[in-house]
Amino acid sequence: MVEMQITQKDVANFLGLAQPTVNQKINNIRPMNLNEAEKISDLLNITPEEFAIYFFSSVVA
Repeated sequence: MVEMQITQKDVANFLGLAQPTVNQKINNIRPMNLNEAEKISDLLNITPEEFAIYFFSSVVA
């Protein structure tokens, strides 16, 4: 997000959610559903390989 200058507010607007909710989802306080993860990956141009790392890895790279 930082590299693309996309803020949590931008993601919130894109997903139709409140910014605090997006913050909680990004920080694993609230669960993110697959639809939300797919939309964020599209927004950030994340490849399928990166998608697995970012959304399904228990270890942050």
